[in-house]
Amino acid sequence: MSIAKVMVLGAPADQGIPLVAALERRGFAVSAGVRRAAALAGTPVAHLPAVAADIMDAASLARAFAGHDALAMHLPFEFDRARAAQFGRNIAEGAASAGLQKIVFNTSCFVADHDLDLSAHDGRRDIERALEDTGIPCVFIEPVVFMDNIVRVWAKPSIVNHGIFAYPAAPDLKISWVCLDDVAECMAAALATDAADGHHVPVGGPEALVGDEVAERLTEAAGQSVRFQSLSPDEFAARMSELVTGSREVAPLSIYEGMARFYRFYNDQPASPLIVDPDANRRLLGVEPTPMREWLARHDWRKAY
Repeated sequence: MSIAKVMVLGAPADQGIPLVAALERRGFAVSAGVRRAAALAGTPVAHLPAVAADIMDAASLARAFAGHDALAMHLPFEFDRARAAQFGRNIAEGAASAGLQKIVFNTSCFVADHDLDLSAHDGRRDIERALEDTGIPCVFIEPVVFMDNIVRVWAKPSIVNHGIFAYPAAPDLKISWVCLDDVAECMAAALATDAADGHHVPVGGPEALVGDEVAERLTEAAGQSVRFQSLSPDEFAARMSELVTGSREVAPLSIYEGMARFYRFYNDQPASPLIVDPDANRRLLGVEPTPMREWLARHDWRKAY
């Protein structure tokens, strides 16, 4: 199978930008499927050819995918499971109609091999099944927790201004934190080989760290003492909601409620589901995961944002 032209859904977003860069480094010709005509303007991927694509319109997806060999994508979290499943059916229909040769889907989260009664998680499984049912070779890249969360507006100011790394992880929850650049490299590698076809690929970093160990690495990178504060998932959700909406009230089916439910599940497990064997990905995709210390050193810890 020879993949040359790749359609990307989500190109101008945080996960799409490093994906486009990784694909272009490998010599793929990349187009962006966008719902809004101006979606690429002012972004690092503004040079890409933009094609109209609406994940709620299978016909628009078929037109967007036409002339491409493969699809690489991440999707917004959807906390209405039925709607998420419809995303999957629409994309599957469009991909089959266009005759795509491969699909690489970044789930943007841990995915278990069974439903968890978490709508966003279970919707991801519905999307995966819809894509598999097309018969098109699929690779599901399933990252656990992003290092990039640490530099978000809801995390970095507390680290820089107060020396506190606050996160909704129990003190003993081990996480194989992974950076977005590595996720992008895994996706690009999956398009460059047939070795991962049909695989669900958990993706994490080279170390499984508890919160205190992340704080130790932050202390080294920031040049100031940083301690870990374990937030309850509900407190985390309330803070996120307050930051964005001005209210600590967490609306049903909001991303804040959804994230709280994810972390409540992670924290309640007898063994962390967020630990990934880095050697498995080295063997399968040839991607060397970035250590937390190396990733932290790339960022400026003298300013909050």
